[in-house]
Amino acid sequence: MIYPMFALVLLTFFVGVRLGACRFANARSGRVKGSYYRLMQGDAPPDSELKLARNFSNLFEAPVLFYVFGAIVIAKNLAGPVPLGLAWCYVAARVAHSAIHLSYNHPIHRFLAFLASNILLLAMWGWLAVAL
Repeated sequence: MIYPMFALVLLTFFVGVRLGACRFANARSGRVKGSYYRLMQGDAPPDSELKLARNFSNLFEAPVLFYVFGAIVIAKNLAGPVPLGLAWCYVAARVAHSAIHLSYNHPIHRFLAFLASNILLLAMWGWLAVAL
């Protein structure tokens, strides 16, 4: 169970590092005033930075429920093929969501990946409710 959780942590750090590099480059080049980053107010940064920031925020919303699920599965020694399979599918859906969001960003495609991840998350919690 720890490996899918670790994979999602890696995705989160990957997006976070890209966001930090993008913000640094935007401030250094003058595309965004450095003072903007004090309170995140003023002129809006470029869309590329906004997409990264929104995606990074997304990785701290519903995935929190995934991490709690994983922690409970580990603590209760419930790991097995069903929760592990659901967890890896969830991670794959989140990777797909981030890949779509940070590349061509088609709203319907992004929504379908988001919807799939949330259905998987609900299935995980349903499985956990029955298993406990």
